[in-house]
Amino acid sequence: MIATRIGYPTIQEINSLPSMRGIDYKQGYKYQLVADYAVRTPIRPPRNIVTDWFVLTTEGVLYVFKGYAWDGASGPTWDTDSSMRSSLIHDCFCQMMKERLLDYRTWAKTVHQQFHEHCIEDGMWPFRASLWHSGVIIGQGGNPDNPDDNPVLYAPNRE
Repeated sequence: MIATRIGYPTIQEINSLPSMRGIDYKQGYKYQLVADYAVRTPIRPPRNIVTDWFVLTTEGVLYVFKGYAWDGASGPTWDTDSSMRSSLIHDCFCQMMKERLLDYRTWAKTVHQQFHEHCIEDGMWPFRASLWHSGVIIGQGGNPDNPDDNPVLYAPNRE
């Protein structure tokens, strides 16, 4: 693996943990990456962005870890081979912007344009790619001021 995840407990720390009563989770994801993935992008943050699920370097390389989950294309549409990679990359960038790790005002236009280009690169009809591109612009994909699409849920319910 090229990058390593930060903040994981050691085996000794895990062995000393008590059983936990509940879980924190999110729903709404349809797909899960089964191998690490890397792509070069024009999005170059002022410092490396490192999360549990992906890394974006100052050189514009997005590295997504195996296990990352995403929901495919959003909106009234359907997922196809030509949208899978573009939706994965776009969802990572939207997550970064939603979490304010990447500035929305600076990067949204480039992120959405990359989504359009990746759709076409992967065989999507240009007209369909343009409709999708318009959809992410109208929906302000990644805007941190938009409501959370996947809030944290708890089970059993904590009241």
